[in-house]
Amino acid sequence: MSIKRHPNRRLYIEALRRMTPEARLSKSFELTAFARQLFLHGLRRSFPELSDDEIRALYLERLGRCHNRNY
Repeated sequence: MSIKRHPNRRLYIEALRRMTPEARLSKSFELTAFARQLFLHGLRRSFPELSDDEIRALYLERLGRCHNRNY
């Protein structure tokens, strides 16, 4: 049981239901791209001494660790 309350959850679900399937899919792609940008930005801040190629390799390695292995 979650102790944390979600006061806007109902509004969020209603907003999703009002969206077309295409709009929901587009939003999911947008949020995925945003999350990846944040992740890459965090790596650059955590490892400022690494080159762009090294950051990219670290990014791909860590994404690989997060991949759902149920496929």
